[in-house]
Amino acid sequence: MSLTNKNVVITGGSQGIGLATAKAFIKEGANVWITGRNAGNLQKAANEIGSAKLQTVVSDTSNLDGIAALVNVVAESGVKIDVLYLNAGVAAFAPIEHVTEADFDAQFNTNVKGHFFTLQKLIPHLADGASITFTSSGVATGAAIATGVYSATKAALNKIAHIALNELAERKIRVNIVSPGPIATPGLDLVAPPEAQAYLASTTALQRVGTAEEIAGTVVFLATDAAAYINGADIAIDGGFIQYHLK
Repeated sequence: MSLTNKNVVITGGSQGIGLATAKAFIKEGANVWITGRNAGNLQKAANEIGSAKLQTVVSDTSNLDGIAALVNVVAESGVKIDVLYLNAGVAAFAPIEHVTEADFDAQFNTNVKGHFFTLQKLIPHLADGASITFTSSGVATGAAIATGVYSATKAALNKIAHIALNELAERKIRVNIVSPGPIATPGLDLVAPPEAQAYLASTTALQRVGTAEEIAGTVVFLATDAAAYINGADIAIDGGFIQYHLK
């Protein structure tokens, strides 16, 4: 499908991968709604994009009230969503013996509960033939030290995507997953100092971290007619991390 005037909702769109994806969809002529918890960050994103095709929604999708704020905006617009990109996410890394309940709840609420109920509440507003993409991670099938909670949230997210694919198949709605490796974003800066990022770069075959734009390009592609027969894919965008460690 042409993306001109298609309606796109991106959760976690005020920075990083979500912001880059919003820019990419707008470049292709789509109408885009982005969500975020912080009104200031959303305004900065809107100023940076500078397009009448962008709308921002203050919505903390880790709780049902925040999800309701997004759903109300979509319902009041009267449009059907052609593309839903479930991208909001948080991460905290610690060995199992040091994980706090607060860290556990924060990650599961945003990365799992948030996506599940955002999808649930927006299903009535999805166009038949819509494209849904989840941001997951290669850690969903990995077992790296200190990733116990984060990895579990991504594994759960993958299973939700698989089941959604089957439940929405009658409406020809496609559901796919992108699994980024280390990507240069404000989120990575929060959890990984420069020396840690240098190590992450060394774990990939390309010997670098990726860019948010490289993820955005794949998400946009998945929404087009060129990807019309791609359904249930989990696309690794990780610079060859898995293959590099299997050599």
